[in-house]
Amino acid sequence: MTATLTLPPRVTDRAFARLAEIAEALGERRPLRVAVEGGGCSGFHYDIRLDDPAPGDLVLEKDGLAVLVDEVSLPFLAGAVIDFTDELIGARFVVENPNATSSCGCGTSFSL
Repeated sequence: MTATLTLPPRVTDRAFARLAEIAEALGERRPLRVAVEGGGCSGFHYDIRLDDPAPGDLVLEKDGLAVLVDEVSLPFLAGAVIDFTDELIGARFVVENPNATSSCGCGTSFSL
């Protein structure tokens, strides 16, 4: 029997930099939660919001900033990259997910 290695999601420096800007604007540091939920136009969607840590969360930290992933979402986000993009269509956190087989134009909905 061969064990498979599942890589946790990775957060880019650009995403942590944006989280630092948000913390400065709010006057407090709040973790960013990245979760996967059922629904959306492709079957699943990302829920990305400021939230408090919960038991069982994977905490990805840098310079006192944190990104949280819950236990249920973690398998869906294995090997994913959490980034921040600022384009003409808007600025937002994005997830580059190698597990997604398709996604829709909104960028927050995907299928496996």
